[in-house]
Amino acid sequence: MLRRLALATAIAFGVVATASAPVSAQATATVATQQAPVEVVQTIADQLATAIEGHQDELKKNQEKLIGVIDDVFLPHFDIDYASILVLGQHAREASPVQRERFARAFYNSITHRYAEGLLNYTRGRVKVLPFKGDLNDKRTVVRTQVVLDDGKLVSIDYAFRKGRDGGWKAYDVIIEGISYVTNYRNQVDAEIRKVGLDKLITNLETQGSKALETMAKDNKDAS
Repeated sequence: MLRRLALATAIAFGVVATASAPVSAQATATVATQQAPVEVVQTIADQLATAIEGHQDELKKNQEKLIGVIDDVFLPHFDIDYASILVLGQHAREASPVQRERFARAFYNSITHRYAEGLLNYTRGRVKVLPFKGDLNDKRTVVRTQVVLDDGKLVSIDYAFRKGRDGGWKAYDVIIEGISYVTNYRNQVDAEIRKVGLDKLITNLETQGSKALETMAKDNKDAS
């Protein structure tokens, strides 16, 4: 099983794609259009180290501030709407705009509260962004990285990017050791929606937070 730091780092890099938070459209477009995908990931890694290093004690006592760091560092670089729809899968077509928005926010809040503390062990150099090889696809590409664990072992984590209509690159999926974040949670969400319905799932996420995720994961594992 991946250690908590590797998982938390990957989640932080990718799960915020499901968030629904106020970000300046102009600022987001400016950052995205000025950087290629590999540069985006390197920038995030550097900004995260700056925000975390030396502030661990303060952030450990104030989880909301830690989550605020995640929001500030990651949100401008992710395709929020697209990733949210991918996680919902076929159910996105049946969901109303309000349901999609509620799901995105509730799911994001649950994930970040579950894994945020794992980022407190993050230090500069934990994420090694590998050199890009080949030609940059005009619409989609993958940035490959390695996360260094406490014992020196490396975990492969890739980030899938797509180019938006404004020409800026944003991430929409995280692949940890070959396992897609979107696919993994889409399977769990699909099973839960079939079991209790979309509205009930959203309510569970809103009221139970990370406990709802743990139940969903356990039920999905037991059924497999």
